[in-house]
Amino acid sequence: MKSNISTIDWQNCLQGPETNSIDTDLFLFSNPLLLPAFDFPVKMDIPLTILCSRGAIKASINLKDYTIEAPALFIVASGQIVQYRSVSEDFTGFFMLMSKKFLADLLTGPRERLPVFFSVIDYPLVQLTADDLVSVTDFYMMLQKVIRQTGNPYRLETVRHLVQAMFYNTGYKFHKISDNSTKTKHEILMEEFINLVKAHFKKEREVGFYAAKLKLTPKYLSKLIRDNSNKSVNDWVNDYVILEAKALLKSTDMNIQQISDVLNFPSQSFFGKYFKRLAGVSPKEYRKSK
Repeated sequence: MKSNISTIDWQNCLQGPETNSIDTDLFLFSNPLLLPAFDFPVKMDIPLTILCSRGAIKASINLKDYTIEAPALFIVASGQIVQYRSVSEDFTGFFMLMSKKFLADLLTGPRERLPVFFSVIDYPLVQLTADDLVSVTDFYMMLQKVIRQTGNPYRLETVRHLVQAMFYNTGYKFHKISDNSTKTKHEILMEEFINLVKAHFKKEREVGFYAAKLKLTPKYLSKLIRDNSNKSVNDWVNDYVILEAKALLKSTDMNIQQISDVLNFPSQSFFGKYFKRLAGVSPKEYRKSK
């Protein structure tokens, strides 16, 4: 299977003078030309951080739409499926990608780090104050300077500590959002349902399965989901199946039979008919589309 770095045309991103990197551990760039690579759903296996200092970007993560209006920080976590919608003509900002190993090293250490980093999975967008924007931009400029110090034997370690400091400096805001969220009983059930769908959609597509997990009757769950989202239980499951299928078709070199197997369809033919019914085109046609 291809990695997501090879899926996106990083060559264009890395050619410009505004791009800085340390081997394959960390990439910094300000070129928004990479965004069209996300026109189709892309499943990230590395985290992406976007600082929007002017203008706006519209994107979705796992079917949820976000408008990133400056000044704002937006983080796509590993394993999430991101799709770009639009970018304003006046957009300025920067992007940061880090390898799995780099991220793992960041998370090694004090346990209190984990909530700061993992809150972004549920709350990937945070609005910044003017002072926050200056602070994050300063960290970015410092990272650029250190990355360019190619003769520094401690360059990678210095960069790692700077990234940690940057996330400590602003990451508490993500965690604060999650701490301060007040939810109704129905909102909590809705969130639990969606988390169950995320975890089980590849194998479980029946209302009864999710109702049993939530200790509800299928009828009650169906009404609750419809009333709170204007979508049925089956709509939610199908949306996640199709989103995953699209990401695998565009982000990997798996053949259609392999994708059918991963998604637990009884046959490639059944998967093809299911995909065409919901996506409007066959898996093969979707893979070839631009």
